[in-house]
Amino acid sequence: MPATPDDLFSYLRNLGIETTTISHPPLFTVADSQHLRGEIAGGHTKNLFLKDKKDNFFLITADENAAIDLKSVHKTIGAASRVSFGKPEALLELLGVTPGAVTLFALLNDTSGRVKFYLDESLLDHDVINAHPLTNDATTSIRADDMRRFVAATGHELNILKTGG
Repeated sequence: MPATPDDLFSYLRNLGIETTTISHPPLFTVADSQHLRGEIAGGHTKNLFLKDKKDNFFLITADENAAIDLKSVHKTIGAASRVSFGKPEALLELLGVTPGAVTLFALLNDTSGRVKFYLDESLLDHDVINAHPLTNDATTSIRADDMRRFVAATGHELNILKTGG
């Protein structure tokens, strides 16, 4: 059973990580979330769940304005071929979330370590990074250093992706 937002918040508390979360109507795209910019400070994310032809899976968490070229990103992330978006069934199986709720916090659900994680380097320019807490009807703010600790605690390597975003 995938972790719930309450499970996530408990996990973060057990790591000594403080976050703030704001509830809002469900958001499915970066464009949907633009109206929150005055209310929530920090770096805002978009997330891509990708796969290659050998069923290697990748999660890219990027600055909301980053341009990610799906025709060439496979070279940067070590994919076996060009990448495409992973199917919703694989997203649910591996990360425990549905389309529209993809988030770096879903690494908590990847207990088998099948998903390789990449973070857009430009997000580290922010003290705070914002992401959905496993559901798209809230936004959780986490300090960048604490986000690094969270990723490590889930057993994932934090790979940095230079998008120029």
